Amino acid sequence: MQELEELQEQSWLFRWLGDNWISNNIPDALWAQVLLGLAVLAILVMVAGWITAHVLTNITRRALTAVGHDDWSVALSRRRVFRNVSYAVPLLVIIGNIGLLPIEEKYVGMLSRIFLSAGIVFLFMAVNGALSAWQDIYAASTRAQTRSIKGYLELGKIIVWAVCLILIISILVNRSPLLMLSGLGALSAVLLLVFKDTLLSLVASTQMTSNDMLRIGDWIEMPQAGADGFVIDMALHTVKVQNWDKTVTTVPTYKLFSESYRNWRYMFESGGRRIKRLLRIDASTVRFLREDEIQGLRRFALLRDYLDGKQQELQESNQALGEHAQVDANRRRLTNIGTFRAYALAYLRTQRELHQDMLMIVRMMEPESQGIPVEIYCFANNTAWVEYERIQGNIFDHLLAILPELSLRLYQAPSGADFSRGWSGESGQD
Repeated sequence: MQELEELQEQSWLFRWLGDNWISNNIPDALWAQVLLGLAVLAILVMVAGWITAHVLTNITRRALTAVGHDDWSVALSRRRVFRNVSYAVPLLVIIGNIGLLPIEEKYVGMLSRIFLSAGIVFLFMAVNGALSAWQDIYAASTRAQTRSIKGYLELGKIIVWAVCLILIISILVNRSPLLMLSGLGALSAVLLLVFKDTLLSLVASTQMTSNDMLRIGDWIEMPQAGADGFVIDMALHTVKVQNWDKTVTTVPTYKLFSESYRNWRYMFESGGRRIKRLLRIDASTVRFLREDEIQGLRRFALLRDYLDGKQQELQESNQALGEHAQVDANRRRLTNIGTFRAYALAYLRTQRELHQDMLMIVRMMEPESQGIPVEIYCFANNTAWVEYERIQGNIFDHLLAILPELSLRLYQAPSGADFSRGWSGESGQD
Protein backbone atom coordinates (compact mmCIF):
# COMPACT_ATOMS: atom_id res chain seq x y z
CA MET A 1 0.00 0.00 0.00
CA GLN A 2 2.86 2.32 0.78
CA GLU A 3 4.46 1.54 -2.61
CA LEU A 4 1.16 2.42 -4.30
CA GLU A 5 1.02 5.75 -2.49
CA GLU A 6 4.62 6.51 -3.47
CA LEU A 7 3.85 5.61 -7.09
CA GLN A 8 0.84 7.89 -7.04
CA GLU A 9 2.87 10.73 -5.55
CA GLN A 10 5.55 10.31 -8.24
CA SER A 11 2.96 10.14 -10.99
CA TRP A 12 3.10 12.95 -13.51
CA LEU A 13 -0.69 12.97 -13.48
CA PHE A 14 -0.74 14.54 -10.03
CA ARG A 15 2.01 16.97 -10.89
CA TRP A 16 0.39 17.77 -14.24
CA LEU A 17 -2.99 18.53 -12.65
CA GLY A 18 -1.49 20.42 -9.71
CA ASP A 19 -3.19 21.05 -6.38
CA ASN A 20 -6.84 21.67 -7.25
CA TRP A 21 -10.25 20.12 -6.97
CA ILE A 22 -9.64 17.66 -9.80
CA SER A 23 -6.38 16.33 -8.34
CA ASN A 24 -7.99 16.04 -4.91
CA ASN A 25 -10.82 13.93 -6.34
CA ILE A 26 -8.74 11.47 -8.35
CA PRO A 27 -9.72 7.92 -7.39
CA ASP A 28 -7.30 5.97 -5.28
CA ALA A 29 -7.57 2.74 -7.27
CA LEU A 30 -4.61 2.16 -9.56
CA TRP A 31 -6.71 0.82 -12.39
CA ALA A 32 -8.89 3.92 -12.26
CA GLN A 33 -5.88 6.17 -12.43
CA VAL A 34 -4.57 4.18 -15.42
CA LEU A 35 -7.90 4.59 -17.20
CA LEU A 36 -7.92 8.30 -16.39
CA GLY A 37 -4.36 8.67 -17.72
CA LEU A 38 -5.28 6.79 -20.88
CA ALA A 39 -8.30 9.03 -21.36
CA VAL A 40 -6.16 12.16 -20.99
CA LEU A 41 -3.59 10.75 -23.46
CA ALA A 42 -6.37 9.88 -25.90
CA ILE A 43 -7.68 13.44 -25.75
CA LEU A 44 -4.19 14.87 -26.28
CA VAL A 45 -3.56 12.50 -29.20
CA MET A 46 -6.84 13.41 -30.90
CA VAL A 47 -6.22 17.13 -30.47
CA ALA A 48 -2.64 16.87 -31.75
CA GLY A 49 -3.73 14.69 -34.68
CA TRP A 50 -6.55 17.05 -35.60
CA ILE A 51 -4.32 20.12 -35.43
CA THR A 52 -1.66 18.45 -37.56
CA ALA A 53 -4.03 16.88 -40.10
CA HIS A 54 -6.30 19.86 -40.60
CA VAL A 55 -4.71 23.07 -39.42
CA LEU A 56 -1.00 22.65 -40.22
CA THR A 57 -1.68 20.65 -43.40
CA ASN A 58 -4.11 23.23 -44.78
CA ILE A 59 -1.72 26.06 -43.90
CA THR A 60 1.12 24.28 -45.71
CA ARG A 61 -0.99 23.59 -48.79
CA ARG A 62 -2.23 27.16 -49.02
CA ALA A 63 1.30 28.49 -48.53
CA LEU A 64 2.60 26.31 -51.38
CA THR A 65 -0.27 27.41 -53.61
CA ALA A 66 0.30 31.06 -52.73
CA VAL A 67 3.97 30.93 -53.79
CA GLY A 68 3.09 29.22 -57.07
CA HIS A 69 3.94 25.63 -56.13
CA ASP A 70 0.51 24.06 -56.33
CA ASP A 71 2.07 21.03 -58.05
CA TRP A 72 4.12 20.41 -54.90
CA SER A 73 0.97 20.50 -52.79
CA VAL A 74 -0.68 17.90 -55.01
CA ALA A 75 2.44 15.71 -55.15
CA LEU A 76 2.96 15.78 -51.36
CA SER A 77 -0.67 14.83 -50.82
CA ARG A 78 -0.46 12.02 -53.34
CA ARG A 79 2.66 10.64 -51.67
CA ARG A 80 0.92 10.76 -48.22
CA VAL A 81 3.51 13.12 -46.72
CA PHE A 82 0.97 15.13 -44.72
CA ARG A 83 -0.76 11.99 -43.50
CA ASN A 84 2.46 10.41 -42.25
CA VAL A 85 3.36 13.60 -40.40
CA SER A 86 -0.09 13.63 -38.82
CA TYR A 87 0.57 10.07 -37.61
CA ALA A 88 4.01 10.95 -36.21
CA VAL A 89 3.03 14.03 -34.18
CA PRO A 90 0.48 12.24 -31.91
CA LEU A 91 3.08 9.56 -31.18
CA LEU A 92 5.55 12.23 -30.11
CA VAL A 93 2.82 13.77 -27.94
CA ILE A 94 2.36 10.40 -26.24
CA ILE A 95 6.10 10.24 -25.54
CA GLY A 96 6.01 13.66 -23.92
CA ASN A 97 3.07 12.75 -21.69
CA ILE A 98 3.60 9.03 -21.06
CA GLY A 99 4.30 9.91 -17.44
CA LEU A 100 0.59 10.58 -16.92
CA LEU A 101 0.18 6.84 -16.50
CA PRO A 102 0.90 5.68 -12.92
CA ILE A 103 3.28 2.90 -13.93
CA GLU A 104 6.82 2.06 -12.99
CA GLU A 105 9.72 3.96 -14.53
CA LYS A 106 11.14 0.96 -16.40
CA TYR A 107 7.84 0.46 -18.21
CA VAL A 108 7.65 4.17 -18.98
CA GLY A 109 11.09 4.02 -20.61
CA MET A 110 10.18 0.93 -22.63
CA LEU A 111 6.90 2.42 -23.89
CA SER A 112 8.63 5.71 -24.68
CA ARG A 113 11.22 3.93 -26.83
CA ILE A 114 8.52 1.98 -28.67
CA PHE A 115 6.41 5.06 -29.40
CA LEU A 116 9.51 7.06 -30.35
CA SER A 117 10.56 4.33 -32.81
CA ALA A 118 7.10 4.33 -34.36
CA GLY A 119 7.13 8.13 -34.63
CA ILE A 120 10.54 8.09 -36.29
CA VAL A 121 9.30 5.52 -38.81
CA PHE A 122 6.40 7.77 -39.79
CA LEU A 123 8.68 10.81 -40.01
CA PHE A 124 11.09 8.97 -42.29
CA MET A 125 8.14 7.74 -44.34
CA ALA A 126 7.21 11.40 -44.78
CA VAL A 127 10.79 12.18 -45.90
CA ASN A 128 10.64 9.26 -48.33
CA GLY A 129 7.33 10.54 -49.67
CA ALA A 130 8.83 14.00 -50.13
CA LEU A 131 11.63 12.50 -52.24
CA SER A 132 9.03 10.65 -54.33
CA ALA A 133 7.07 13.89 -54.75
CA TRP A 134 10.28 15.56 -55.92
CA GLN A 135 10.66 12.85 -58.56
CA ASP A 136 7.04 13.35 -59.70
CA ILE A 137 7.56 17.11 -60.06
CA TYR A 138 10.85 16.69 -61.89
CA ALA A 139 9.46 14.01 -64.23
CA ALA A 140 6.80 16.46 -65.41
CA SER A 141 9.41 19.09 -66.33
CA THR A 142 11.24 19.45 -69.64
CA ARG A 143 14.62 18.86 -67.97
CA ALA A 144 13.58 15.27 -67.23
CA GLN A 145 13.83 14.53 -70.97
CA THR A 146 17.58 15.12 -70.89
CA ARG A 147 18.63 14.20 -67.35
CA SER A 148 17.03 11.80 -64.90
CA ILE A 149 17.44 12.17 -61.13
CA LYS A 150 15.51 9.05 -60.22
CA GLY A 151 18.71 7.10 -59.53
CA TYR A 152 19.98 9.75 -57.13
CA LEU A 153 16.65 9.94 -55.33
CA GLU A 154 16.55 6.16 -54.95
CA LEU A 155 20.03 6.28 -53.45
CA GLY A 156 18.79 9.01 -51.11
CA LYS A 157 15.90 6.77 -50.06
CA ILE A 158 18.31 3.94 -49.28
CA ILE A 159 20.39 6.28 -47.12
CA VAL A 160 17.26 7.59 -45.39
CA TRP A 161 16.05 4.11 -44.51
CA ALA A 162 19.55 3.08 -43.39
CA VAL A 163 19.66 6.05 -40.99
CA CYS A 164 16.13 5.22 -39.84
CA LEU A 165 17.10 1.61 -39.12
CA ILE A 166 20.18 2.66 -37.14
CA LEU A 167 18.18 5.14 -35.08
CA ILE A 168 15.41 2.66 -34.29
CA ILE A 169 17.82 -0.07 -33.22
CA SER A 170 19.81 2.37 -31.08
CA ILE A 171 16.60 3.63 -29.44
CA LEU A 172 15.24 0.15 -28.75
CA VAL A 173 18.51 -1.10 -27.22
CA ASN A 174 19.04 2.28 -25.50
CA ARG A 175 22.51 2.81 -26.94
CA SER A 176 24.15 5.64 -28.85
CA PRO A 177 23.87 5.46 -32.67
CA LEU A 178 27.63 6.14 -32.85
CA LEU A 179 28.30 2.72 -31.34
CA MET A 180 26.38 1.08 -34.18
CA LEU A 181 28.15 3.18 -36.79
CA SER A 182 31.52 2.17 -35.35
CA GLY A 183 30.50 -1.45 -35.64
CA LEU A 184 29.71 -1.02 -39.33
CA GLY A 185 33.43 -0.66 -40.07
CA ALA A 186 33.97 -4.32 -39.23
CA LEU A 187 31.15 -5.24 -41.59
CA SER A 188 32.43 -3.12 -44.47
CA ALA A 189 33.40 -6.15 -46.58
CA VAL A 190 29.95 -7.68 -46.09
CA LEU A 191 28.28 -4.37 -46.87
CA LEU A 192 30.31 -3.97 -50.05
CA LEU A 193 29.23 -7.45 -51.13
CA VAL A 194 25.57 -6.82 -50.30
CA PHE A 195 25.48 -3.41 -51.95
CA LYS A 196 27.73 -4.31 -54.88
CA ASP A 197 24.99 -3.81 -57.48
CA THR A 198 23.92 -0.57 -55.84
CA LEU A 199 27.45 0.85 -55.95
CA LEU A 200 27.98 -0.27 -59.55
CA SER A 201 24.62 1.19 -60.55
CA LEU A 202 25.39 4.46 -58.77
CA VAL A 203 28.67 4.88 -60.64
CA ALA A 204 27.06 3.92 -63.95
CA SER A 205 24.09 6.23 -63.41
CA THR A 206 26.38 9.12 -62.51
CA GLN A 207 28.58 8.61 -65.56
CA MET A 208 25.66 8.22 -67.96
CA THR A 209 23.98 11.35 -66.62
CA SER A 210 27.11 13.50 -66.60
CA ASN A 211 28.14 12.35 -70.11
CA ASP A 212 24.57 12.49 -71.46
CA MET A 213 24.80 8.91 -72.68
CA LEU A 214 21.16 7.98 -72.14
CA ARG A 215 17.86 9.80 -71.71
CA ILE A 216 14.26 8.83 -71.21
CA GLY A 217 12.70 8.53 -74.66
CA ASP A 218 15.89 7.38 -76.40
CA TRP A 219 15.61 4.51 -78.87
CA ILE A 220 18.33 2.01 -78.06
CA GLU A 221 19.34 -1.40 -79.39
CA MET A 222 21.06 -3.87 -77.07
CA PRO A 223 20.84 -7.34 -78.68
CA GLN A 224 22.70 -9.10 -75.85
CA ALA A 225 19.94 -8.00 -73.46
CA GLY A 226 17.07 -8.44 -75.92
CA ALA A 227 16.29 -4.71 -75.82
CA ASP A 228 15.18 -2.78 -78.91
CA GLY A 229 12.89 0.16 -78.25
CA PHE A 230 12.40 3.35 -76.25
CA VAL A 231 13.70 3.97 -72.73
CA ILE A 232 10.66 4.56 -70.52
CA ASP A 233 12.25 4.57 -67.07
CA MET A 234 15.69 5.13 -65.59
CA ALA A 235 16.09 4.05 -61.97
CA LEU A 236 19.15 3.49 -59.83
CA HIS A 237 19.37 -0.26 -60.40
CA THR A 238 17.47 -0.81 -63.66
CA VAL A 239 16.57 0.83 -66.95
CA LYS A 240 13.28 -0.19 -68.58
CA VAL A 241 13.07 -0.39 -72.36
CA GLN A 242 9.72 -0.77 -74.12
CA ASN A 243 10.35 -2.90 -77.20
CA TRP A 244 8.53 -2.51 -80.50
CA ASP A 245 6.26 -5.46 -79.66
CA LYS A 246 5.15 -3.56 -76.52
CA THR A 247 7.06 -5.88 -74.20
CA VAL A 248 9.36 -4.33 -71.60
CA THR A 249 12.99 -5.37 -71.11
CA THR A 250 14.65 -4.52 -67.81
CA VAL A 251 18.40 -3.94 -68.12
CA PRO A 252 20.73 -3.44 -65.11
CA THR A 253 22.04 0.12 -65.12
CA TYR A 254 25.68 -0.89 -64.81
CA LYS A 255 25.41 -3.06 -67.95
CA LEU A 256 24.49 -0.02 -70.00
CA PHE A 257 27.76 1.53 -68.87
CA SER A 258 30.01 -1.53 -69.15
CA GLU A 259 28.57 -3.02 -72.36
CA SER A 260 27.93 -1.52 -75.79
CA TYR A 261 24.55 -0.55 -77.19
CA ARG A 262 23.28 1.60 -80.03
CA ASN A 263 21.52 4.89 -79.29
CA TRP A 264 19.44 6.32 -82.14
CA ARG A 265 18.89 9.68 -80.45
CA TYR A 266 21.62 11.41 -82.45
CA MET A 267 20.00 10.23 -85.67
CA PHE A 268 16.77 11.97 -84.67
CA GLU A 269 18.69 15.10 -83.64
CA SER A 270 20.48 15.23 -87.02
CA GLY A 271 17.13 15.33 -88.83
CA GLY A 272 18.16 12.68 -91.35
CA ARG A 273 17.48 8.94 -91.33
CA ARG A 274 19.66 6.76 -93.50
CA ILE A 275 18.31 4.76 -96.42
CA LYS A 276 20.66 1.95 -97.33
CA ARG A 277 19.26 -0.80 -99.50
CA LEU A 278 20.45 -3.09 -102.28
CA LEU A 279 18.97 -3.84 -105.67
CA ARG A 280 20.40 -7.13 -106.98
CA ILE A 281 20.58 -6.97 -110.77
CA ASP A 282 20.50 -10.15 -112.82
CA ALA A 283 24.01 -10.38 -114.30
CA SER A 284 22.69 -11.94 -117.52
CA THR A 285 20.84 -8.71 -118.37
CA VAL A 286 23.88 -6.42 -118.12
CA ARG A 287 25.13 -5.35 -121.57
CA PHE A 288 26.21 -2.42 -123.77
CA LEU A 289 23.56 -0.05 -125.09
CA ARG A 290 22.97 0.23 -128.82
CA GLU A 291 22.85 3.62 -130.47
CA ASP A 292 19.12 3.42 -131.08
CA GLU A 293 18.58 2.54 -127.40
CA ILE A 294 20.64 5.54 -126.35
CA GLN A 295 18.52 7.81 -128.54
CA GLY A 296 15.39 6.24 -127.06
CA LEU A 297 16.58 6.94 -123.53
CA ARG A 298 16.84 10.65 -124.31
CA ARG A 299 13.11 10.89 -123.68
CA PHE A 300 13.92 10.64 -119.95
CA ALA A 301 14.67 14.18 -118.79
CA LEU A 302 16.82 12.87 -115.92
CA LEU A 303 19.20 11.17 -118.39
CA ARG A 304 19.70 13.90 -121.02
CA ASP A 305 22.54 15.71 -119.31
CA TYR A 306 24.20 12.44 -118.40
CA LEU A 307 23.94 11.05 -121.94
CA ASP A 308 25.21 14.25 -123.54
CA GLY A 309 28.21 14.49 -121.26
CA LYS A 310 28.99 10.78 -121.34
CA GLN A 311 28.75 10.49 -125.13
CA GLN A 312 31.08 13.43 -125.61
CA GLU A 313 33.55 11.87 -123.15
CA LEU A 314 33.36 8.49 -124.93
CA GLN A 315 33.71 10.06 -128.36
CA GLU A 316 36.89 11.89 -127.35
CA SER A 317 38.28 8.75 -125.75
CA ASN A 318 37.53 6.62 -128.81
CA GLN A 319 38.99 9.16 -131.23
CA ALA A 320 42.24 8.95 -129.32
CA LEU A 321 42.36 5.22 -130.10
CA GLY A 322 42.66 5.87 -133.83
CA GLU A 323 42.20 2.83 -136.03
CA HIS A 324 41.80 0.56 -132.99
CA ALA A 325 38.41 2.14 -132.40
CA GLN A 326 37.10 0.16 -135.37
CA VAL A 327 36.93 -2.92 -133.13
CA ASP A 328 34.00 -2.85 -130.70
CA ALA A 329 36.03 -4.54 -127.98
CA ASN A 330 38.48 -1.62 -127.96
CA ARG A 331 35.95 1.17 -127.82
CA ARG A 332 34.33 2.55 -124.69
CA ARG A 333 30.55 2.24 -124.75
CA LEU A 334 27.61 2.98 -122.48
CA THR A 335 26.23 0.13 -120.39
CA ASN A 336 22.68 -0.25 -119.22
CA ILE A 337 23.70 -0.76 -115.57
CA GLY A 338 25.92 2.34 -115.58
CA THR A 339 23.09 4.34 -117.12
CA PHE A 340 20.75 3.01 -114.43
CA ARG A 341 23.12 4.18 -111.69
CA ALA A 342 23.21 7.65 -113.25
CA TYR A 343 19.42 7.71 -113.53
CA ALA A 344 18.97 6.58 -109.92
CA LEU A 345 21.32 9.29 -108.61
CA ALA A 346 19.61 11.98 -110.70
CA TYR A 347 16.24 10.76 -109.43
CA LEU A 348 17.40 10.98 -105.80
CA ARG A 349 18.56 14.55 -106.32
CA THR A 350 15.06 15.57 -107.39
CA GLN A 351 13.36 14.24 -104.27
CA ARG A 352 12.40 16.95 -101.80
CA GLU A 353 11.91 14.40 -99.02
CA LEU A 354 15.61 13.53 -99.07
CA HIS A 355 18.42 15.49 -97.41
CA GLN A 356 20.34 16.93 -100.35
CA ASP A 357 23.17 18.19 -98.13
CA MET A 358 23.90 14.74 -96.71
CA LEU A 359 25.77 11.89 -98.39
CA MET A 360 23.94 10.57 -101.45
CA ILE A 361 25.43 7.85 -103.59
CA VAL A 362 24.44 4.99 -105.91
CA ARG A 363 27.22 2.44 -106.11
CA MET A 364 27.79 -0.97 -107.64
CA MET A 365 29.26 -3.53 -105.28
CA GLU A 366 31.08 -6.79 -105.79
CA PRO A 367 29.09 -9.28 -107.90
CA GLU A 368 27.71 -12.24 -105.98
CA SER A 369 25.97 -15.47 -106.73
CA GLN A 370 22.65 -13.65 -106.13
CA GLY A 371 23.38 -11.02 -108.77
CA ILE A 372 25.13 -7.67 -109.00
CA PRO A 373 24.29 -5.49 -105.97
CA VAL A 374 23.56 -1.83 -106.64
CA GLU A 375 23.32 0.05 -103.35
CA ILE A 376 21.18 3.14 -102.81
CA TYR A 377 22.62 5.28 -100.01
CA CYS A 378 20.93 8.53 -98.94
CA PHE A 379 19.10 10.17 -96.02
CA ALA A 380 15.39 10.90 -95.60
CA ASN A 381 14.57 14.26 -94.02
CA ASN A 382 11.77 12.75 -91.90
CA THR A 383 12.96 10.47 -89.08
CA ALA A 384 9.51 9.21 -88.05
CA TRP A 385 9.30 5.49 -88.75
CA VAL A 386 6.05 5.51 -90.76
CA GLU A 387 7.06 8.48 -92.91
CA TYR A 388 10.56 7.09 -93.36
CA GLU A 389 9.19 3.80 -94.69
CA ARG A 390 6.83 5.67 -97.02
CA ILE A 391 9.67 7.75 -98.46
CA GLN A 392 11.87 4.69 -98.87
CA GLY A 393 9.07 2.70 -100.46
CA ASN A 394 8.26 5.42 -102.99
CA ILE A 395 11.90 5.62 -104.09
CA PHE A 396 12.33 1.91 -104.65
CA ASP A 397 8.91 1.54 -106.27
CA HIS A 398 10.09 3.92 -108.98
CA LEU A 399 13.56 2.41 -109.36
CA LEU A 400 12.19 -1.11 -109.65
CA ALA A 401 9.68 -0.01 -112.26
CA ILE A 402 12.33 1.77 -114.38
CA LEU A 403 14.61 -1.28 -114.67
CA PRO A 404 12.85 -2.83 -117.71
CA GLU A 405 13.24 0.47 -119.60
CA LEU A 406 17.00 -0.14 -119.41
CA SER A 407 16.67 -3.84 -120.30
CA LEU A 408 17.60 -4.82 -116.75
CA ARG A 409 15.97 -7.37 -114.49
CA LEU A 410 16.22 -8.07 -110.76
CA TYR A 411 17.80 -11.31 -109.73
CA GLN A 412 15.29 -13.75 -108.27
CA ALA A 413 16.08 -17.27 -107.17
CA PRO A 414 14.09 -19.81 -109.16
CA SER A 415 11.12 -21.35 -107.43
CA GLY A 416 9.19 -24.54 -107.96
CA ALA A 417 6.81 -22.75 -110.30
CA ASP A 418 9.73 -21.76 -112.58
CA PHE A 419 10.88 -25.37 -112.86
CA SER A 420 7.31 -26.46 -113.45
CA ARG A 421 6.90 -24.03 -116.34
CA GLY A 422 10.26 -25.14 -117.73
CA TRP A 423 9.27 -28.80 -117.68
CA SER A 424 5.89 -27.99 -119.23
CA GLY A 425 7.61 -26.17 -122.08
CA GLU A 426 10.00 -29.07 -122.73
CA SER A 427 7.19 -31.61 -122.70
CA GLY A 428 5.21 -29.45 -125.14
CA GLN A 429 8.16 -29.32 -127.50
CA ASP A 430 8.42 -33.09 -127.39
